[in-house]
Amino acid sequence: MYSQGPGGGYYRVCPTVGKSKYRSVPALPDAATTTKRDIYSVTRLNREVRAVVEGSFPPLWVQGEISNLARPASGHWYFSLKDAHSQVRCAMFRNRNRALRFEPENGVEVVIQASPSLYEGRGEFQLIVETMEPAGAGALQKAFEELKQKLMAEGLFEESRKRPLPAFPATLGVVTSPTGAAIRDILHVLRRRYPVARVIIYPTAVQGTEAPGQIVQAITQAGTRRECDVLILARGGGSLEDLWAFNSESVARAIAACPIPTVSGVGHEIDFTIADFVADRRAPTPSAAAELVSPDAAELQQRLTQLEQKILRLVQILLRQHSALIAQLTRRLPDPARRLQTLMQRNDDLTLRLLHSTRRRLADQRVLLAGLRAELSRFNPVQAVRAQSDRNGWLLSRLLRGMRHYLERAGTRLDQDTRTLQALGPQATLDRGYAIVTNAAGAVVRDAKQLHRGDALSARFARGSAETEVKSVRRDDDK
Repeated sequence: MYSQGPGGGYYRVCPTVGKSKYRSVPALPDAATTTKRDIYSVTRLNREVRAVVEGSFPPLWVQGEISNLARPASGHWYFSLKDAHSQVRCAMFRNRNRALRFEPENGVEVVIQASPSLYEGRGEFQLIVETMEPAGAGALQKAFEELKQKLMAEGLFEESRKRPLPAFPATLGVVTSPTGAAIRDILHVLRRRYPVARVIIYPTAVQGTEAPGQIVQAITQAGTRRECDVLILARGGGSLEDLWAFNSESVARAIAACPIPTVSGVGHEIDFTIADFVADRRAPTPSAAAELVSPDAAELQQRLTQLEQKILRLVQILLRQHSALIAQLTRRLPDPARRLQTLMQRNDDLTLRLLHSTRRRLADQRVLLAGLRAELSRFNPVQAVRAQSDRNGWLLSRLLRGMRHYLERAGTRLDQDTRTLQALGPQATLDRGYAIVTNAAGAVVRDAKQLHRGDALSARFARGSAETEVKSVRRDDDK
């Protein structure tokens, strides 16, 4: 909380300090308390001085010339504000400088609203800038001209992008204050000229710091909902400051992006705003904007009466022409009753001819069917099937007898071959008392020359086998 002191300065009531522009300085310690000194670090000192500075001054308006302007990549601005004898460092952060309506430069005289502070890192006194405007009476006009040139360079004022207004809009949208004189003037004109139109009011403030944001929101809402055929931006007359909401860049871009044709009716005939240049049409007053978007009901009624009379005359002419044509065709048209009788007689004749033809056709088909039945009886497939069945039975019996005879002969040959195989096989030889001798490698020994004393042999008999060892070898040539 700030209060004004006797000398005109401002101070803040602090709970621990009291009414003072500065903190109380403690008394110098005596020798007994030197060991309990409160020693400040530089950081602590700067921090507490900053708290005192920021807590002792309200926001101030300061005028001076800009110098040493720096714009780093962070978006913050740093500069000095000077006059003929002194200067002070200033900082304007990005969230604040974005709202400026002009581009500051070195050497420009400006008025700023700022709060005193201290930059702890260097212990420098500085001002934290909240707002800035050019000094002098032409500040707003300069900002207006700069924005106008910027948007003109982007092509937002080009006639080629302007859209025509609908001739007979069913629904009219109005972005304005719901309690202002502008909406009353618009509704009065519409009731007089075009009472059939439906009017939708998008309420918004039209003056003050919050007005541009509300106007942008109303225009965006109208464009999104698409419920009206044309949109009017309206406000009564006033000073340049009063109309400044319609000189906002955000409002201009919202008008340009709106998909609905727009009409600007802001101020009086001598007033021009940025919205007038961006809108599809400009009207000098809100009432003129209502007249611009609405056809005159009296003129429409007169035009409709003329068209009605013209249509009646054309209809009468067409009726006379068609009446004469009908009379001419009636004379050329034969008696429909006589024509109907002729058609009925022809229908009866064709019916009788069809009946006779059908009966004759049926009789011919019956004769043909009888002949086919007789022919079929002579070539009855049942007899052929029976004969073939008997033949199949005879062939089957022959096949069975031949198969039995073949199997008997094959069995006899198999028995003979089996006995021969058994007689000539090694097993029969073994049964007669012989044996098969193999060496350690499993090879059959056929000659004593293959053996040596001490060789291991295996002898296979008709039933079983035995392992033996060569004690001596006797060859046939040893006799």
